[in-house]
Amino acid sequence: MDAVAYTPRRAAHSVTVPLRGLSYQVQVWGDPAAATATRPPLWLVHGWMDQARSFQFLVDHLGTDRCVLAPDWRGFGHTAAPAVDSYWFPDYLADLDALMQALTPEGQVDLAGHSMGGNVVMMYAGIRPQRIRRLLNLEGFGLPATQAEQAPERLLRWLDELRQDESFRSSPSLADAVAKLRAIHKGLSEPQARWLAPHWYRQDAAGLWWPRGDPAHKRSNPVLYRVDEVLACWRRITAPVLWVQGEHTDMAQWWKGRYSRQEFDARLAQVPQLQRAQVAGAGHMMHFDQPQALAAEMERFLD
Repeated sequence: MDAVAYTPRRAAHSVTVPLRGLSYQVQVWGDPAAATATRPPLWLVHGWMDQARSFQFLVDHLGTDRCVLAPDWRGFGHTAAPAVDSYWFPDYLADLDALMQALTPEGQVDLAGHSMGGNVVMMYAGIRPQRIRRLLNLEGFGLPATQAEQAPERLLRWLDELRQDESFRSSPSLADAVAKLRAIHKGLSEPQARWLAPHWYRQDAAGLWWPRGDPAHKRSNPVLYRVDEVLACWRRITAPVLWVQGEHTDMAQWWKGRYSRQEFDARLAQVPQLQRAQVAGAGHMMHFDQPQALAAEMERFLD
């Protein structure tokens, strides 16, 4: 591998937090103790099949005096997978609550989430509104609405999937893993992918490289997505909220008519104190595609 890997501008250190039967890995840039009421710690939480180290490129463009904390969700990155065959959304809320209590127990924090993480932070900010000073949702669209009549089919699909062993595809070399990263996330430069790949993948005893994630995340969720419950949380948010989207994100490509942008906008309209921003030249993985532009939008809102 001849090309030079990316060089981070801000060094992070890893903190291990024992909570709820797991050893959680958290990346920390700066010192939480040095935070102030007007410049509190900023928590960044990632999305599905992502991890905390992916935020390095974004953090490198945030203010150097801002303390940033980013956990690897359970079963992702360097946080071990629990002994389960499925994952439940309320666990992310409980994990975030425990992490914040362990590392930033006093005062308010700024909270940002990407994709799945955006869905987590929106609900959390309505459940514990007093803890959040500013809230950023980076393309956490939520899911299509469901009806009770869908429950039998959803549960049957889940039961059938439990009979199968889920797995990821391995890479024979780190160079191949870098190529896969760039094929999936086209906004990553070659140096960025070379830096990220050893964190994104782990090498086994046979020399193969595997994604750092529990394959059980691929299973269908048997719990229906109840929009009324989600919106009940959103309406309780008291912090100013910034909704950020990438210029090239296309919801229709994901949901094939099952969930429209108009439906999402109607949900978002129920959030108090909402602002909107768009990152030019970015798709869904905006922290890869345009980290500097995303950082500028975040800093403007947070300050």
